[in-house]
Formats: sequence, structure tokens, C-alpha cells
Amino acid sequence: MSGVLASTYFGHILSTFFISMAPIVELRGGIPWGVAQGLPLWLAFTVSLLGNMVPVPFIMLFLRKVFDWLRRWEKSRDLVEKLERRAHIKGAKVEKYKALGLFVLVAIPLPGTGAWTGALVASVLDIRMKIAIPTIMLGVLAAGLIVLAITGGAVSLM
Repeated sequence: MSGVLASTYFGHILSTFFISMAPIVELRGGIPWGVAQGLPLWLAFTVSLLGNMVPVPFIMLFLRKVFDWLRRWEKSRDLVEKLERRAHIKGAKVEKYKALGLFVLVAIPLPGTGAWTGALVASVLDIRMKIAIPTIMLGVLAAGLIVLAITGGAVSLM
């Protein structure tokens, strides 16, 4: 973000929110970013949690339709198949352990895990939204608490 908005407190909140919405980065990057922008730990955590959860219902509602649409073209067909293979590989544990597996997949704050991956897996495995969304939310909360503890510890060392 640039300009006046980026230099305001509200701008820092918005940038933290949007960074947390991004795949791969999610709240693992949003919380430290928010704290680095001067937000209190609790606010960076809350804004990042909310931002990370925004894409989840959209992924679950529209992913299959987008995948079907992308399959029309040979170049994007390979990407769709790669993403589906990844979801099935990650989904093997989720299928075995159901909601607990989905929770663990989302709660571990490492690359290749998180809300986006959890929503992708839940969608591909046809896990109902009324089960998947609360489970993903709990996983995001757990991941957020881990990142918050690490970020808070690093801040206290400075």
C-alpha cells in the first residue's frame, strides 16, 4: 500500500487484513506484519484472523466451478490437476481423522498448511461447510495463537 493510507493506523490495519487473506502468507505473515506496523499484538492477531477466514467460504463455494471452467483450456488443466492431486495427498489424513485431521492441517503454521489448503481439501473431499468452516476457524485460531506467541516472544527480545 502506498500513499496516505499506508501511513495511517487504519492503513496498517487494512494492510494486515489483506496480507492475511493472501494464500501461503495468511496470518503467518499477517500477524508479524501488523506488529511491525505498530499494531498491538491483540489487534494484529484479531485482524489477521478475520482476514485469513474471509476467503474460506468463497473457496468452498466456488472452487469446483472455477476448476471445471479452467479445465476447458489445456494450459490451465495441468494446474487444476496439480492442485487436486495436492488436495488429495493432504486430504488422506483428513479423510482418516475427519474434522480432527482438518483442524491439524490448518493449525500447523507451516507452508502448505492453513485456511486456504484446508478449504481446498474440504472442498475436494466434499466436507460440508457446516463442519468445515468451524473446524477451519478453530485451526486458524490455533495457528494464530502459535504465531502470536512466536511474534510476541520476538518482540519482547527487542
